[in-house]
Parts: sequence; C-alpha cells; structure tokens
Amino acid sequence: MRNYVPIQAPTIENPPPDSSYTYHEHLPSPPLTPYVACYWTLDYQASSLQQPLHRILPDGCVDIIFNLKAPAASTSGFITGLMSSYEAMRLTQDQSLFGIRFFAESVRPFIHYPASDFREGPVFLEEAWGLNVNQLNEEMVTALDSAHRMDLVERFLMGVLGQNNVRSEPLLEHGMQYLYAAKGRITVRALAEKLNYSERNIRRIFQKELGVSPKVMAEIIRFQYLLQELHQARLTRFPDIAAQYGYYDQPHFINSFRRLYGMSPKQALSDRSWNS
Repeated sequence: MRNYVPIQAPTIENPPPDSSYTYHEHLPSPPLTPYVACYWTLDYQASSLQQPLHRILPDGCVDIIFNLKAPAASTSGFITGLMSSYEAMRLTQDQSLFGIRFFAESVRPFIHYPASDFREGPVFLEEAWGLNVNQLNEEMVTALDSAHRMDLVERFLMGVLGQNNVRSEPLLEHGMQYLYAAKGRITVRALAEKLNYSERNIRRIFQKELGVSPKVMAEIIRFQYLLQELHQARLTRFPDIAAQYGYYDQPHFINSFRRLYGMSPKQALSDRSWNS
C-alpha cells in the first residue's frame, strides 16, 4: 500500500492567512485515492505591494490544471508532466488555478498516454481528450466554488475510469511501490533484484512511461519524504537527516536539497528553529 504524501512549497512556507496569495489542498474521495494525491487551489490577487514567488517542487506527480482566468474555456485545462527540478515564478497578475495531482505511475488510465509524453511542456486537455472535454472546461470555469469543482472533476474522473480499459504498466507500479517503501533509499540494482528484472529493463520502462530514470525518481521520493520530516519537525538536526536518508554527509544533503528546492533547508524553513 502506498504511504506517500507529496508536499509543495506553499505548505512549507505557510503564507499568512490575510495574504493575497492562498494555496489549499483537498483529499479525493476513497475510490480515487489510488490515483489522486490531492486536489489543490491557488489564488492570487495582484498587488503592487506583494508579488510573491510561487515555487513548484518535484513531487513525482503529474497534474491536470484548470486556469480559471483563461481567456477561453477551451484553453483553460492542461496537463503538466513530471518535474525533476524546481521552478519558481514571480506572481504579478491575478491567478486562479484548480489542480488535480496524480501519482505518476497511476495517471495513465486518465490521460490515455504515458506521462513521459508530457515532459516537454503543458498540453491542452483538448489535445489529449478531444473536444468532449470542453464541457468540463466550461463547467470548471463557471463553477461557484472549489467544492463544486471537486464534485465536477470527481464525477468526470470516475466516468473516465469506468469507460476505458487503459491500465498502468505493472512493472512500473511494482517498482514504484518498492521506491515508496524504501522512501527512495534504494539503488537501481537493489530494485532490479526485488523485481526480478534486469536493470536495463527497469530503466527502459521508467524512461518510457515517466520520462525519467528510476534513479531520478528515487531521488525525488527521498526528497519528498525528508521534506515531510522537516515540515512536521520529526527530525530537526541536519546531520541526523543526512544519516537517516543515506546522504554521504551534511553538505551532500544540503546541496541535493538546494538543487530540488532552489534554496537551502535552513532558508526554506527560516521561520522555525533548526540546528544545522
């Protein structure tokens, strides 16, 4: 059973409640939990006084996003592929987004294509699903609130799941379960031994289905697990984190964190007391 809860920067950075920038996450209904990590919303009201930096972290997931302020409903929905490095953007214009965060190994029944097809950049839902999706696009844009939008997407996703016979690649699913169980602390060689497949075969499947190697995916999962530890203050000393998560030493941990987050762990968690 998957025990993996991806976390994003706004949850870590926790903007003040009176901010013009808000981010919220909501859990899916039980039938969709094997596929969907969460639904999320991001809203920002442009202000000359506050132009926040919105940071997106690698989380091993694929997102369907609805831009609720798109000029045309037909271009409001799009798919973004798995990320292997962080992105940061300065918000200067009004934003209102609703997202569906899928586990990468479980998304194929919904998007009909391997997640690797979406690594090069966003793809409009219309291109992936055809004109039938335009009604959903329009309903999402005109819905009154997030609760209504969650109801819309849940009904749509359950319909897609029931109507097609596309299934995820079994070797990928099994491999990902081992990565989650090890919290990313597993070599490709050890993964191959557990799956009873060659390393070459495993690399080929991960690259074909996700667009990244199993080593990169393991690194993302390890980063996400330790991020949860830091966020929940279960570990507070960087040397302890480095040792528990298999880094060579503290500098190795900090450099890896900086590459995936865009800043050091001390900077990311500057509003708390951490021992470095």
